[in-house]
Parts: sequence; structure tokens; C-alpha cells
Amino acid sequence: MNAKRPEVLLIGGRAGAGKTTVGWEVSDRLRAAGIAHAIVEGDYLGQVHPAPAGDPHCSAITEANLTAMWRNFAALGHHRLVYTNTVSVLSGTAPMFERALGPGVRIIRALLTASDATAVARLSAREIGSALDREVAGSARKARLLDEHAPPDTARVPTDGRTVVEIASDVLELTGWWEPGEER
Repeated sequence: MNAKRPEVLLIGGRAGAGKTTVGWEVSDRLRAAGIAHAIVEGDYLGQVHPAPAGDPHCSAITEANLTAMWRNFAALGHHRLVYTNTVSVLSGTAPMFERALGPGVRIIRALLTASDATAVARLSAREIGSALDREVAGSARKARLLDEHAPPDTARVPTDGRTVVEIASDVLELTGWWEPGEER
């Protein structure tokens, strides 16, 4: 097992804020710099229907899957995780990361923000099936929830009118995973 303290970069935000895209750009930049890490798209960890008995929000199965994945990553020597999920930055998720990654995990929170217009434009390009109206409504609801309940240590990173590279640079700056003078 890796003796280094586990660290997790949580990238949260409303639907259409760019979490997954920014997460992959962050991962690509870390790979290019030779910085070991794992990346997990948290939305997929609890995708089961119907929900398990006694777990209507699929939070227990999400945690079980994250714990299993992290055990495998840690066995390979990893101690850094990039994790994307809409509400991952909320303080109520910290206990899950403590249990899954280990006590004393360093949690870095980046909340990607986007205006309604930006979110709708991105969702309209992405949701080509029957889910668009539901996604737009859910995105607006989650934006309000995140704005009101993100803990004070959450960095808000605006995405409107910015490139993925610019956004990822801001997110990476939060981590301290770069050596001084290294190219970002």
C-alpha cells in the first residue's frame, strides 16, 4: 500500500458546466507532466436501475464501487484521485471519501460555474434524446443547491466563455500537485 496521504480533487458543478470535459483535460495535463493519478467519473458509480433496496439514491453502491476502485488504484501506488460528479463538492460527501480513500484524505473542491444560457447551450448539444428538458431543469436546481451549500473552502471556477485548457489550468492550480517552475 502507498504510504502517501491520499488526495482527491473533486470537480463539481451543474449539468452543462463542463465537469467531465475539464476532468479529462486535468488528467491529460497530469499525464503529460508525469504526475501519477487516477480519474473517476462519479456519475457512473451508482448507475443501476432499479435502485438497490434500502439505497434509493444509490449512495451506498456508489461508495462501495469507489472503495473497490480506490483499493485497486492504491495497490498500484496511487495517492491522487480526480473525481467528477455534480454534487461531489458538498461537505456531506467528505465522509464517503474518508471511508473510501482512507482517514485524513486531503479534499480539494472545485465548483465549476456556468450561466443558465451556457448550461442550456452545452446540454442542447449533448442531450440529443428525450432527456433535454429534464436535464435543463435539474441543472438549474443543482446550480442553486451548489451555490447555497458549497462549503467555504470550495473554489468557484467560472466556465462561461472560457476554453477547457483555461479552466483546467485554474483547477490544477488548486491542487499543488505541480512542482514550482513546472509548466502547467
